[in-house]
Amino acid sequence: MAETDYYELLQVERTADPATIKAAYRKLAMECHPDRNGGCRDAEAKFKALSQAYECLKDPQKRAAYDRFGHAAFNGANGFGGNGGAQDFGSFADIFDNIFGEFMGAQQGRGRGNVLRGSDLRYDLEIRLEDAFHGRQVELQVDTTAPCEPCDGSGAKAGTSARSCGTCGGRGQVRARQGFFVVEQTCPACRGLGETIADPCPSCRGEGRVEKRKALSVNIPAGVDEGTRIRLSGEGEAGVRGGPPGDLYIFVHLARHPIFQREGTTLFAKCPVSFTTAALGGCIEVPGLDKKPHRIDIPAGIQSGKQLRQRGAGMPVMNGRGHGDMVIQVEVETPTKLSAKQREILEAFRETETGEECPNSKGFFQKLRDALRAEPS
Repeated sequence: MAETDYYELLQVERTADPATIKAAYRKLAMECHPDRNGGCRDAEAKFKALSQAYECLKDPQKRAAYDRFGHAAFNGANGFGGNGGAQDFGSFADIFDNIFGEFMGAQQGRGRGNVLRGSDLRYDLEIRLEDAFHGRQVELQVDTTAPCEPCDGSGAKAGTSARSCGTCGGRGQVRARQGFFVVEQTCPACRGLGETIADPCPSCRGEGRVEKRKALSVNIPAGVDEGTRIRLSGEGEAGVRGGPPGDLYIFVHLARHPIFQREGTTLFAKCPVSFTTAALGGCIEVPGLDKKPHRIDIPAGIQSGKQLRQRGAGMPVMNGRGHGDMVIQVEVETPTKLSAKQREILEAFRETETGEECPNSKGFFQKLRDALRAEPS
């Protein structure tokens, strides 16, 4: 029985380049895949024939042999095997992997392309509120992994090299049929790398990386807040056997400050004020995190808990311009130690009190007396 010419089957010219052949296979395979044709036997047979043709023409050596000898190139006598390169068809998802994998990053290359990226690392860094205000350079010691120097990250002993995995053929994946479906799994022999090492490097035991403590200098920008995440690209763990490194993520935590509390760019502080200043009014100076004294005017008759705002004396805006505000909460302090003269003055003041000096106190007690006299209805 005559066999269909591979070029005719894929509907391409014999001079077609690999990209044209690949595009033609994708289009035709999508159209006649059994999953899209309800298990039609004719569609299944055509799909297998298309797969066989593509497996031959995509390989430069097989294509050259086919161009010279035709289908006879793949019998046992010519050394290419008697099945013509035919493979069992995969699931419909395999077609999507082939078509879209290159754009989505899901399809890996063969051999050295199946590298494993290093893990990302997390480092929790505690800094003072002053450091968050001004920013600073921080020196870190991070326990991570680095490429093995004796084998240059390959994992193979010096003078040797890795070989394509015989179990998966360098794909890093193996297929297992489960009923009608075909499932792809990571190759257990090479752990998805597509390569095996017969003589591993004694320094890294074939991993291509070794444990190492790395010194890093990190710039903490002014204005960072609790939980701010700083990403250092490529400073994570080294990849397996030359794979790309992961990233290092620094999570910033603010140590408790003895005076200020922070909410966003606003700084809050409780400030004790003498009862005479609260009564008569005055001025206090509050040192800010900017190391400047900030003059706060206290209005006469201010009460405990009243908040006074100083514009622009708060935290800087990270990666922006300007500062937040500083809010001072007044706490009127009652004196606990009085001299004889001070006591005498206060006694004289008490003799002159009418109750109008403290309207809140007067009103409170009047309301309380009225409530107690009220008869139940």
